Amino acid sequence: MKREDKLKQNWEFRRLYSRGKCIATPAFVLYFIKGKSGRVRLGITAGKKIGCAVKRNRAKRVITAAFDACLPEIKTGYDFCVVARGRILSLTSTQVKNMLSEKLLENGLKIL
Repeated sequence: MKREDKLKQNWEFRRLYSRGKCIATPAFVLYFIKGKSGRVRLGITAGKKIGCAVKRNRAKRVITAAFDACLPEIKTGYDFCVVARGRILSLTSTQVKNMLSEKLLENGLKIL
């Protein structure tokens, strides 16, 4: 994922939280909304409840790897935000990818 394809600004996250749709799993919460650009953008949030900085960074790496694996199958034009939960630390990126892919398919965001 390129640097310009990431959500960075606070207002972008607030827009997703207030207007976007929400999908919850035991490992993460996925917010999505139709974006203004024609590309897929991702933002990741890992709070201090997850643990120290090492654990939060691991959670972000796992989410990024899982999302990059799903990226060719995702419809373009959407903004996503993944909020990490504590259980994500015990999962691998492949397991997270399978969960993410399943939830995207259920909500019609995946190209078959």
